[in-house]
Parts: sequence; C-alpha cells; structure tokens
Amino acid sequence: MTLNLPEIKISHHARATRLRLRVDHTQIRLTVPQFCTKKQIQDFLNQSEQWMIETWQKQQEKIVQIDRTLPTALKLFNLEQPLQISYQTQKQSFILDDKNHQIFMSDRQPEQYLKAFVIAYAKHHLPLYFEQISTEIGLKYGQCSIRQPKTRWGSCTSKHDIMLNSGLILFPKEIARYVCVHELAHTQHFDHSAKFWVEVEKHDLNYENHRKILKNSPVPWWW
Repeated sequence: MTLNLPEIKISHHARATRLRLRVDHTQIRLTVPQFCTKKQIQDFLNQSEQWMIETWQKQQEKIVQIDRTLPTALKLFNLEQPLQISYQTQKQSFILDDKNHQIFMSDRQPEQYLKAFVIAYAKHHLPLYFEQISTEIGLKYGQCSIRQPKTRWGSCTSKHDIMLNSGLILFPKEIARYVCVHELAHTQHFDHSAKFWVEVEKHDLNYENHRKILKNSPVPWWW
C-alpha cells in the first residue's frame, strides 16, 4: 500500500454484508463481513487503492481550507435563537446564561470547552426530545444514551436501547428528529429493508432530504 495513506483500520462486523471503506480527514476504516478471507480483503484494497489515495488527498486539502476561527454564536436544535459566546478568563470551563442567551467560555482551551458544553447540553436535552418523539409517533424503546461516536449518528440494539450522538444538537430540529425517527423505526425493523424505510416515511415524509442534509453537512472543526 502506498506510503501516502495512513494505516487502514480494519473492523469485522457480524451484520456487515459487504466490504466497505470509509475515509475521513483523520483515518481510513474498512468494515469487513464476518467470514471474509484475507485474500478477499487484500484484493478489495488493491482494487480500491487509487480511489483511497484520491479521497484521502481531498480530505487533507479540506483541512487546509478550514477556518479555525472560534465561533461567536452557537445554534442549537431546540433554541429559536443562537447562544452568543463570550471568551474570557474564568475558573469554570463554561457558564450558561439562559435568560440572556449567552455562554461565557473559558479562554484557556476554548475549543475543548465548546465540545464539553455541547456534550453536557445534549445529555440533558436530547433524551427528553427523544422521549417526546417516541410518544408522538407511538414507537417505544428501552433506554436512551447520549455518546460521541465518530462514525454514527445513532444506533438501536436488539433490546431496543437507543444511542444518539450528542453532535445532533448542532443541526436543525428537523434533522435531529429524522435521526430519532430512524432509530425508533429500527424497533420495528432491525435492518434497512424496504419495510424499514416505509416505517421511517410514515413519520417523516421528507426523510430523504433530511438524510441527505445530515450526510453532506460538515460538523464544526472543533467538534
């Protein structure tokens, strides 16, 4: 494999039906079906080498173009107006002033504290919103947890426990709602069959557009 590429992280997945490559600006991941041979993996990587090189280079070029300016406002999924951000010297990582729609952020490591604020906010507000959507569309679930996975916006287990990515609160409410509907639909259909998408559409008529927005919208550089 060419030296221009980072080491490829290979993960075997019991539910995977085909070899799948994912390239972002930090890594290349290969998802492999459970009974795939080493020769099949190597043949697939050899065939995909040129595509990986081109895609990896494009991702690296994007990094150079990213504006690393700290935001002065933060739009969150359940607020009608953005929170204004003030950076200042203070002991606390962040202080939220709900009444005045403002966050006071420590200037020591502001990008880390921005992410910490989003995680804290999401852990409080996302489960409440998810429960609301569950009641609204009549699909029940087990438990709801909020995490920060790098490659998933949500997941549903066989016990109907739901995981949501805290970064969802950085999107408009209709996008967060789509992900909630998507995961709740998995309580009825565990795969992505035609019946599954019919269930999704039943509760989100514009799901295809919402799905496209989620896929094509970049998250902030500090996230």
